[in-house]
Amino acid sequence: MKLISENKSFGGMHRRYQHEADTTQCTMTFAVYLPRAALAGAKVPVLYWLSGLTCTDENFMQKAGAQRVAAELGIAIVCPDTSPRGENVAVDPEGSWALGLGAGYYLNATQEPWAANYQMFDYVSRELPDLVEAKLPVTKVRSISGHSMGGHGALIVAMKNPGRYRSLSAFAPICHPSAQSLGAASWGRRAFAALLGPDETKWHAYDAVALIKNLSERLPILIDQGSSDDALERLMPQALIAAANACGHPITLNMREGYDHAYYFVASFIEGHLRYHAKALLS
Repeated sequence: MKLISENKSFGGMHRRYQHEADTTQCTMTFAVYLPRAALAGAKVPVLYWLSGLTCTDENFMQKAGAQRVAAELGIAIVCPDTSPRGENVAVDPEGSWALGLGAGYYLNATQEPWAANYQMFDYVSRELPDLVEAKLPVTKVRSISGHSMGGHGALIVAMKNPGRYRSLSAFAPICHPSAQSLGAASWGRRAFAALLGPDETKWHAYDAVALIKNLSERLPILIDQGSSDDALERLMPQALIAAANACGHPITLNMREGYDHAYYFVASFIEGHLRYHAKALLS
C-alpha cells in the first residue's frame, strides 16, 4: 500500500492509498476514513461503501458528509474505486460511460477483453478487505452499503457471502440489471452481455432479484430511494421488494418524496444509514 494523500477530518483522518491488485491486474486506488480511536491505536469496525457508475473512490468521501457521523460512532469507512484503470485496461469501443472505466459492475467478467482486469467482485469482497484488515487499524467486523450501481454491488456481495457482513443497506440500488425490459437495457443488459456473455442464466449470479429467493442467510436489507429519481423505472426496487416478500426476506424500502438520484439525496439520509450499520457493527 502506498499512501498518496491524507486530510484531517472531524478528529480522524481521510486517506487515499494505491496498491497493485492481483484480482484486477492493475494499480487500484481506494479511500479510507479512520476515526480518532483508530489513529490512537484501537481497531475499529468498518463499513465498505461501493459507489456508482462513473464514480471513483473520491465521490462519496467528498460529497456524502459521512465523516462527521463516522467519527462520532467510531467506525471506519473504506471506499474502493469502481473499476480497474490503466493503459492496458479495456474500454468500451463505442465510448459509452456505462461500460469500461468507471463501470465495473462489481462482477467477475468472463469474456474478452474484459476478463483480464474486470474482476471487481473478487476485488471488493476479498482482496481489498484482506489488505485493509491486515494493514490498517480495523477489525474483521464489516458492513456494506452503496449507491446506484454500488448499491447493486452491496446487495450481491452481501448475498453471495453469507456470514461475512453484519448489515446491508443501499441508496437507489440497481436491483434487477438482467431484467428483460427496455428500461433496463441501457446500462444493464448490454454491459452484462459484454462482461458475462450471451447466456442470460449466467447473469443471474449477479442480480439481486434472481439471487434473493435461494439465500442461506436472511440479512435484513435497508434501501432508501428518491421518488423523483429519473432512473427509478430502471432501478426496479419494487421487483426486489416483491421477490423479498415472496421468500420472506426482511427488507425496508424508504421512498423519499421529491429526492432524485444525486449525492444531495445520499447526503440527506447517510446519517441514518451509518447509525443503522453502527448498531450492528458495535453490538
